[in-house]
Amino acid sequence: MNLTGSMMIAFSMYSRIPVPQVQWTKERMKYAMCFFPLIGAVIGLLEYGAILLFRTFGFPFLEQIMPVVIPVLVTGGIHMDGLLDVIDAKSSHGETEKKLEILKDPHTGAFAIIGCGIYFLLYLAFFMEMRSAMIPAYCLTFVITRALSGLAVVTFPMAKKSGLAAAFSDGAHKRAVGTVMVLYLGISFLGVWILAGAWALLVVSAISFMVFLYYYCMSKREFGGITGDLAGYFLQILELALVMGLAVLSHIKI
Repeated sequence: MNLTGSMMIAFSMYSRIPVPQVQWTKERMKYAMCFFPLIGAVIGLLEYGAILLFRTFGFPFLEQIMPVVIPVLVTGGIHMDGLLDVIDAKSSHGETEKKLEILKDPHTGAFAIIGCGIYFLLYLAFFMEMRSAMIPAYCLTFVITRALSGLAVVTFPMAKKSGLAAAFSDGAHKRAVGTVMVLYLGISFLGVWILAGAWALLVVSAISFMVFLYYYCMSKREFGGITGDLAGYFLQILELALVMGLAVLSHIKI
């Protein structure tokens, strides 16, 4: 078992963090998804560090804007690309086959550009409304989103037999990956409870469950299963929903 090689595959595929390149062997692919949430942990640490740094040196605008930019910089926009492709596909209102064809189209449509602008405006607006007490919980959400995404890859039906999601799903040791994802979720939810309180835990867990359920139902109904683009769509939508939930909670007196 080459777990270091599995981790290198996960980081080289889903981030722009420099790591040694390794061969994608069958043995390494079995456990590659186990390390996907660690990229979220890196993002969370960078977010927390950037907020503290800019707050300490008195850069309020950078303190608000950089946390919105950091996830895209770390991932290289791979998940955002999925979000935009799915927006275009869903906006076509076509049959399943047409939507899957649009997902493969390298061109970006008007609806994707509009959706991208709205997404970042909403993310920035709600992040600016978030109180400092919610920042630790916010940083943990990047682990939660990736743990749920990894869990979906090994449990949800695939829309097609080829593609990135199918490759990771087919190559994964599904029971091992599923168990590890549940452990990530348990530790992250516990962290949210300890760092931000029971209400934050309730909000984060409820939103995560609802978006996860929506992801399953929508992808199966409209696409016949999930793809790599749909996985990116889910991750970005859940990140936005969690920011919104924590921002609203920040302004509720309990």
